Amino acid sequence: MKSEFILAFNEICEARGLPKEDVFEALKTALVSAYRRDSNLSSNQSVTVEIDPRTGEPTIFTEKEVVDDVLDHRTEVALTAAREEGHTTAELGDVVMIDSTTESFGRIAAQTAKQVLLQRVREAEREHLFEDFSGREGELVNGTVQSISGQHITIGLGRTEAMLPKSQQVQGERYRAHDKIRVYVLEVRRTSRGPQIVVSRNHRNLLRRLLELEVPEIYNGQVEIKSIAREAGQRSKVAVQALQHGVDPVGACVGMRGVRIQSIVRELNDEKIDVIEWDADQRVFIAKALSPARVSHVFLEEHPEEGKTAVVIVPDDQLSLAIGREGQNARLAAKLTGWRIDIKNLTEAASESLNSLDNPVVDPRIAKDELLLTQVRNILDKKQTGRPITAEDYQTLDRMVASVEGRIVAHRAQEYEVVRKQRAELRKRVPEAAWQQPLDVLDLPGRIHNLLLDTNVNTVGDLIYILEMGDDYFLKLRGLGEKALETVKDTLSAYQSAQIDAVAAAEAGEIDQEAEAEAIETIAPSDEQAEVEEELGVEELPVIERIVQTEDMVTAVPDIILPEEEGEVSFDDETLDRMEIAGVLDLADVEPEVEDTLTPIDDLSALSLIHI
Repeated sequence: MKSEFILAFNEICEARGLPKEDVFEALKTALVSAYRRDSNLSSNQSVTVEIDPRTGEPTIFTEKEVVDDVLDHRTEVALTAAREEGHTTAELGDVVMIDSTTESFGRIAAQTAKQVLLQRVREAEREHLFEDFSGREGELVNGTVQSISGQHITIGLGRTEAMLPKSQQVQGERYRAHDKIRVYVLEVRRTSRGPQIVVSRNHRNLLRRLLELEVPEIYNGQVEIKSIAREAGQRSKVAVQALQHGVDPVGACVGMRGVRIQSIVRELNDEKIDVIEWDADQRVFIAKALSPARVSHVFLEEHPEEGKTAVVIVPDDQLSLAIGREGQNARLAAKLTGWRIDIKNLTEAASESLNSLDNPVVDPRIAKDELLLTQVRNILDKKQTGRPITAEDYQTLDRMVASVEGRIVAHRAQEYEVVRKQRAELRKRVPEAAWQQPLDVLDLPGRIHNLLLDTNVNTVGDLIYILEMGDDYFLKLRGLGEKALETVKDTLSAYQSAQIDAVAAAEAGEIDQEAEAEAIETIAPSDEQAEVEEELGVEELPVIERIVQTEDMVTAVPDIILPEEEGEVSFDDETLDRMEIAGVLDLADVEPEVEDTLTPIDDLSALSLIHI
């Protein structure tokens, strides 16, 4: 029986692909549930199970109370029995764990144990699968097509299944049941029915992983993949760079006689792959990205709003090759480089250069070179009439384009650079907190608010930034006029004023609190004053009475001089006025007959005449 248990246990672990610890925990939980069901125990009563890993023998321990007379064997145990179980220090009323292992379970309890065991094993298997595949996101896996529906294809991955949605399939690929397929793990989601694995066949990283598998130099880090542009099923471009001196990145990817790249092409069902070498010079990189077309010139400019644009000049016979079928080659080159590419043929660029000679940026020597201009006009006439153009003619056109078109684009790029720097400075003027505040806080009219949102003005910082660029820039926004501009300025000004007032009020509140704290510290009597008051027995007198009795406080009042001997102390009118201003004396409360005379300090009867 014991050997059968071990065999069954090992079989579950291997079939489910679970560690022994998880299966042990599932078995313990099942035995606890079966024992509770068989003995009808309360859920509040603790029950634990220990299993010998070598023999599989289970031991069930139940929480019981130590009593003299056992009335319920399920919850109580005698003192002598508890001490026999090893609880030698047990006393009446203690709660101890007692061995309550039964010989067998009833039918219902056994069925409960089976259901709990299967449920726990399934949960452990789902969790194990999720942890396994969640760590494999972005990797390649081999699978088998199991079923095909209109929305997705089910791919078998051994112990689980994956879903290949229609959006992740390659247009033109045909799948049949039991076909072997290699897919890219796109996402792993946790669901109540186990992990849901979404795979892809058209993701560009699928090509990246295939290159890492087929090219050891990429896997080892000698060659780096800089960027990938892919239109799945048709064509892809890959830019690679050598990180080790002496390594040819393109040759390493292609392999001897193209054996490496051909293996990837077959895996992707004859998808064309162009491998080019990445270059830090963007002009060179863009020219290589348009391969197999030959490029004459590349002029770069970066517009502050429209982004980066590359003006590419190609020979007339290379124009269709550079653009590609339905613009595919130019489109892939733009994705690969991150630049918007504007392709012109050489004759078109030369014609535009002739019309731009009056541009002040153009070199005056070119505009005055009649020989060059005459040659260019003749070449353009030959092209228009369909006569052949020689290589020397193309060189002349090339010189004309480089001298005119190139200078104009370069000057425009410099102007754009100045504008970008100016706008960067304007962005620094906007408070950082304004970028975090939504546009709703301004309480703008609904129409203006919606128009601003349509132009991607989503925060207060965006609005302040646009106004910093000037009224003309604001008026260029679609649907907004001068009236809307005034409304926005007034609303924003009121909002900023409210913000300033709120900050000032907060700061004033802090200052008032500090002043109040300082005043309390000033009014509070010192330790020496407290001792004098305690000796005189006038601890409960008003503040002014304490001031009169304390020599230090009286001498603090200007022009008040205490006599060295006992007698009356007289004050003139000016002194009394200054005492009243200082808050030491309120003459309105002093009777006329004592207005000019105060009793000596040692006569406490006159102090009742002085009040605050």
